[in-house]
Amino acid sequence: MKFLFDIFPLVLFFGAYKVYGIYAATATAIIASIAQVSIFWLRNRRFETMHLITLGVIVLFGGLTLLFRDDTFIKWKPSIVNWLFAVLILGSHLVGRRTALQALLGAKLTLPDRIWRNVNLSWGIFFLIVGLLNVYVAFYYRPELSEQVRTDFWVNFKVFGLMGLTLVFAMGQMLLIAKYLKPEHDEN
Repeated sequence: MKFLFDIFPLVLFFGAYKVYGIYAATATAIIASIAQVSIFWLRNRRFETMHLITLGVIVLFGGLTLLFRDDTFIKWKPSIVNWLFAVLILGSHLVGRRTALQALLGAKLTLPDRIWRNVNLSWGIFFLIVGLLNVYVAFYYRPELSEQVRTDFWVNFKVFGLMGLTLVFAMGQMLLIAKYLKPEHDEN
């Protein structure tokens, strides 16, 4: 259920794009992200860092897209978000005793510190790479195609490609750490 809640702005963006185009989709994503953060706050009386980062970037870059009627800004949004996550994750190797992912998931997963560092490093590098991949697809892939066809391709890549890469990477990470997970024992 949380996964669906986390991606509903993306789903609404995609639907609005297919029906109304990039500018309506951008406005929809801004409104959906505001709603997402608000609903999460009302239910939990706290914010999630991921939601706040995404909201800030979508409001800024989406707002610039709408203000200047230029989809270049919204095409940068996935890269900026991924690079911000990369900076936070990789920066945690330099600051503090625990990595960002260990601080986030340490209460749910017990792993050796070396494995936490490897997982954290892997995710940081992954976010850097998918940010670069988004730039390539948005601005350099098949320049001979019309702008509309390239935007259509980018939207599909943003929704399905980036999400698919993330899911595959997450499953790979889980397979790598599975041998370190200790089974929980029922004390009844």
